[in-house]
Amino acid sequence: MKLYEYQAKEILCKHKIKVPHGVVVTDTETIAEAYGNFEDKKCVIKAQVHAGGRGKGGGIKIARTAEEAKRFTSEMIGSRLITPQTGNKGIKVKKILVEEALDIKKELYLAISIDRSTFTPIIMCSTEGGMEIEEVASKSPGKITKERIDPIMGIYGFQARKIAHDLGLTGQLLVEAAQFIANLYEVFLVNDCSLLEINPLVLTSKEEIVALDVKMDIDDNALFRHKEFLQMRDFSEDDATEGKATESGLSYIGLEGNIGCLVNGAGLAMATMDIIKFYGGMPANFLDVGGDAPVERVTTAFELIFSDQKVKGVLVNIFGGIMKCDIVAEGIIQAVRKVGIHVPLVVRLEGTNVRVAKKILDNSELNMIVAESMRDAAEKIVRAVNDKE
Repeated sequence: MKLYEYQAKEILCKHKIKVPHGVVVTDTETIAEAYGNFEDKKCVIKAQVHAGGRGKGGGIKIARTAEEAKRFTSEMIGSRLITPQTGNKGIKVKKILVEEALDIKKELYLAISIDRSTFTPIIMCSTEGGMEIEEVASKSPGKITKERIDPIMGIYGFQARKIAHDLGLTGQLLVEAAQFIANLYEVFLVNDCSLLEINPLVLTSKEEIVALDVKMDIDDNALFRHKEFLQMRDFSEDDATEGKATESGLSYIGLEGNIGCLVNGAGLAMATMDIIKFYGGMPANFLDVGGDAPVERVTTAFELIFSDQKVKGVLVNIFGGIMKCDIVAEGIIQAVRKVGIHVPLVVRLEGTNVRVAKKILDNSELNMIVAESMRDAAEKIVRAVNDKE
């Protein structure tokens, strides 16, 4: 789950991390009042979208007068912001963060993520903060230093000081930065973040360390511990199909292929996509209906698959353990009759009540192809889709 910048900054403030003073607006009528809150009559107008690269896309502008602030806000709200991370369609801007403009002395980079190779949190920093951090990572990776954190013991004082030193800070600033880093790690930990990125982390002319921009992602698997985030979630920027899947308790990710997949279990879903590729096909989605999906959820899964116009065939691959094969069979029949399937459908069932399930499918008299194994299923769906084309 992604948070908007202003939401992430509200969380940072609770942990004594300094951020610029800002106000969120949703229309041009309130911009004058927001602009009047700043002592220095200069502010930054920042589009609130779940994507980076806003500066390059025109989503961050500096206003020096109330008129400029109103004009920039009017231009942004309701427009579609296109950045390197949004694709050509862009994202519609609904909210604007109006912030005080700071006198920046130095831009730095600081982020915390998860190192998948060691299963530990990792803190990354660089003295080359700003919009070109991706280029720095690509061309000069040595300018980005990393510090792995023990997930049990947490961050040690010497680690925080080392990171502050790597950022080029000394004296009192190093001490303050070390505390800033410790506080940031606490935010990452208690909120179950998968990513917490400060870019840029700035040193102002007043010798203050400030989180100027924040990107904060929450691990979806931990949302049951954070009911407050469910109230903050905005599905409008998500893919409509993926949003519906989440609401229905399904794990769905759209891909570029033309063979829809309906599978129970993330591991089996990955293996199903792999074997489709192995036999020359292209999966259209990752879709895990879960281990105990009722008939209604299976029906919804089919509806999601066929919302993708690229789908030219469907492979159902179910291993019945907790989820019984006869329930899946009933769901398949109900979905076919409700949705109407006009493309090849291959079904491979194995496990609990598989014999009952096969009888149910046979008695349905629906047009589908039954497979005996994953290999058989993959070969049949790829062949069926190719023959149809």
